[in-house]
Amino acid sequence: MGRKKIQISRILDQRNRQVTFTKRKFGLMKKAYELSVLCDCEIALIIFNSTNRLFQYASTDMDKVLLKYTEYSEPHESRTNTDILEVRVV
Repeated sequence: MGRKKIQISRILDQRNRQVTFTKRKFGLMKKAYELSVLCDCEIALIIFNSTNRLFQYASTDMDKVLLKYTEYSEPHESRTNTDILEVRVV
């Protein structure tokens, strides 16, 4: 039996929003770790919460990954929330 699908929209209750943020942040960082190990890739994950507190995960040195990113000049895949929503609708 699968999980119930939830509607993706802003959670109005502050406490529920904070609990969800904490759980999903951990899950996202765990997925980033797994991707870096399984696929031998470098990951840099930067999150600012609603109060502008910074959370980061890097599979190696964050500064080195960010330097590599800023110096990268080839075409590359880039996504926004709008792009993801368009894929979900189809």
